[in-house]
Amino acid sequence: MTEFHFTAGDVEAASAVLLVTAEALIERGQPLWPLASLTPQRLLRHYPLESWRVAWHGEQPVAAYSLLPSDPLFWPDDAPGEALYLHKLGVVPQCQGQGLAQVMLRRAVQETRERQRHWLKLDTASNRQKLRDLYTSIGFAEVGEKQVGPYLVTLLRLRVTS
Repeated sequence: MTEFHFTAGDVEAASAVLLVTAEALIERGQPLWPLASLTPQRLLRHYPLESWRVAWHGEQPVAAYSLLPSDPLFWPDDAPGEALYLHKLGVVPQCQGQGLAQVMLRRAVQETRERQRHWLKLDTASNRQKLRDLYTSIGFAEVGEKQVGPYLVTLLRLRVTS
């Protein structure tokens, strides 16, 4: 596997990763995120600067996600401090299929453990079987579906032990 280094708090780099990822999905006829929602300014409306994690290959950002301490929209009944919530995982097209998404997920699990949370939780579009398979392949369990506006999402969680 290629060598990567990781940073936190770089919404500009995260935006660049997500835009390239979203554009490639649109080209494949599989739109996931509206491009206008992925600018740094729009991302910061919902995901604080400190929540962003970015993987770099040399000087190029190649993967990103946001890790939040709460997620009342998708997980409104969760007790404070029990979980971290992963959003907007993206890997640039030239690095897809090489295990980088799994590397990013393992880093999120490690941070969840370090922050002494018992769960790492996320949601994904219910019609994205490939993404659901990615998450379940590393141990996430599907725990339900939820309609959020026009989106039907599958809720997944992973028990994190110390």
